[in-house]
Amino acid sequence: MFVFVMVALLICTEAPGSSAVTPVFVQTGQDVFLDVNEADVPEEFLFFLWRFNGKNYLVSVSPNSKPNILGDYTGRIELSENKYSVTLKNLQNTDSGVYTARVTTYVDKTLAEYKVTVQDPVSPVGLTVDSVSTSSDSCNLTVTCSSVDSHISSTFTCDDTTCSQEGGERSEVTKSGASLQVYYLSNASIICNHSNQVSWTQDMTDIHVFCLQQPEPPPSTSHHYIVGLVVGFLAVLLLLCAVGVVVYRRKRGKYEGKNNETMHAESTRYHLQLGRVSLCTH
Repeated sequence: MFVFVMVALLICTEAPGSSAVTPVFVQTGQDVFLDVNEADVPEEFLFFLWRFNGKNYLVSVSPNSKPNILGDYTGRIELSENKYSVTLKNLQNTDSGVYTARVTTYVDKTLAEYKVTVQDPVSPVGLTVDSVSTSSDSCNLTVTCSSVDSHISSTFTCDDTTCSQEGGERSEVTKSGASLQVYYLSNASIICNHSNQVSWTQDMTDIHVFCLQQPEPPPSTSHHYIVGLVVGFLAVLLLLCAVGVVVYRRKRGKYEGKNNETMHAESTRYHLQLGRVSLCTH
């Protein structure tokens, strides 16, 4: 059967491709599903094939027969119910490449094509502050963002409200093909990010840890104003009380003086009358 397939490939004319290459990124050790629309498969065909990089044959399907998993792919490919879509299992870096689904009638026709890229998870990163300098109105930090195989240095200038990055956001592609970036977030954090299409790691630092905090504003003047009003009111109240006491005492003193004079006059008159009565009696 396989010999028949090879011969047919040699004698058939290839039709123009009917689908664009679809990029797919997979983390090492994971699976990927490669889909073929069953409606695109002609009702009458000679055979259907999955190929890898245009030369390795993974799966073949003939009309009215079960699909065959070919070569070293036994146990590494899982077939779907429609017989044409497949799941590639436990992918490794060597499995990166182009996977093509083709059907042959009187010509070859591509039904689906995937460019699969298998990537390892990115390594952890570290963000270190190399130097700090401050002035009355700003703070400068120089930091280094490092991965296993690369690093970036950048300087940030911060004031009371925000930070600016010298030269803008810094990024570069590492030797492993990942992206290493260092940038500023509006929440006062500096971010060191290491990522590829299947994973990412990150480290960050808060600029407030290294830049001096602004002094707290003085208490509101309205507070002092209210306190002053209260103290002034109490002082006036005490003064009024003191004046009231003095006036009260003075009035009381005059009243008592008049009463004493009246009582004295009445006493004198009483004694004179007694004297007169006594003379008349004698």
